[in-house]
Amino acid sequence: MTVGMIERSAPAPDPPLGPAAANPIRRILVARGLRDFGDGLVAVLLPAYLVALGFGAAEVGAVATIALAGSALMTIGVGVLGTRADTRLLLLLAAVLMVASGLGFAAAASFAVIAAIALVGTINPSAGSVSIFVPLEQALLTQAAPDAGRTAIFARYSLVGALAAAVGALAAAGPEAIAATGVPWLAALQSSFLLYALLGVACFAAYARIPRRAAAERPAGRAPLGPSRSIVVRLAALFSVDAFAGGLAVQSLLALWLFERFGLSLAEAGLFFFWSGVLSAFSFPVAAWLAGRIGLVNTMVFTHIPSSLFLIGAALAPTVELALGLLLLRAALSQMDVPTRTSYVMAVVTPAERTAAASFTAVPRSLAAAASPALAGAMFAAGYQSAPLIACGMLKIAYDIALLVAFRHIKPPEEQ
Repeated sequence: MTVGMIERSAPAPDPPLGPAAANPIRRILVARGLRDFGDGLVAVLLPAYLVALGFGAAEVGAVATIALAGSALMTIGVGVLGTRADTRLLLLLAAVLMVASGLGFAAAASFAVIAAIALVGTINPSAGSVSIFVPLEQALLTQAAPDAGRTAIFARYSLVGALAAAVGALAAAGPEAIAATGVPWLAALQSSFLLYALLGVACFAAYARIPRRAAAERPAGRAPLGPSRSIVVRLAALFSVDAFAGGLAVQSLLALWLFERFGLSLAEAGLFFFWSGVLSAFSFPVAAWLAGRIGLVNTMVFTHIPSSLFLIGAALAPTVELALGLLLLRAALSQMDVPTRTSYVMAVVTPAERTAAASFTAVPRSLAAAASPALAGAMFAAGYQSAPLIACGMLKIAYDIALLVAFRHIKPPEEQ
């Protein structure tokens, strides 16, 4: 099914948010920066916090898996409700859940409680936006942006998130500085989760300033997916392979690998993830520029394959300098598919299906990503620390080739 066929059979699009409706782009970007700062912080601290509580690599992997699985389940609900409920209200509820997650982690001590909070909360072990916030924000951004500017808007959205996550990773050195003043180590780590809760309050304030859509403007009685169903199903299947691979090397596990393989300190790891995040962030505008010249699908594929080769090389590197260098090269390329992938999904479905498409392509990603951290943690515990990184790179290359074959002829409107 071509894009043109989809658009001709589609119902009338939702009206764009004009000046009178106070375009939500800036407020969404502010909220994205706040919550990704929190994600970048806790992704690095999570393994250190669990170790301080007396847990090991297997438990770190299990918590990452549970957190991603919980995110997937809640994203299913967002996909169903997104076509009927007020998107602003759903974002406000998600911000409340972020506050509760931070407070819960700061107070928890047993593995059962931590697992329960990870399942129903917003703690993100990957330092990337794999959460219930994403499909809601993507739908609002697409509604507010023209086709010609959509990829650039998503590049800005990703840029803000990546820079904020990088600064959050750098802030992971904070607990060591706090502990140096005589505060107990565990209490210093818990303070970071209290900061995460405060960031949730700030997100709530940002979302609260997004105008309500009039009831008449909301779709009523409409199935979440219609004419674009086949495209969404195929994209979701491919994205799940990519996400499963990515789950083998989520940031928390990569931090654990650096701790155990090369003996990096928390401050050193935070500094590395800061520069890694900065490189990823500035790759997003490059991705938007490149997509305008070679297309969205080509940009996704031909930047992703080299990044996977760099990851495999890092896993086999004999020295910390070489490993970190290869990982930084990977960071400069590995996320260029993020704004282009988002823009592509939003472009090849009808306007009424955007929230559902964002959710239903994110859910398989979350479920697939949830399955692999526990597997990677078990490999770590068995002494095969580099195996998950190699498997991640190989699976991602296979995904890129399959994506190119399946979707190179399905063009978004601006490429037709």
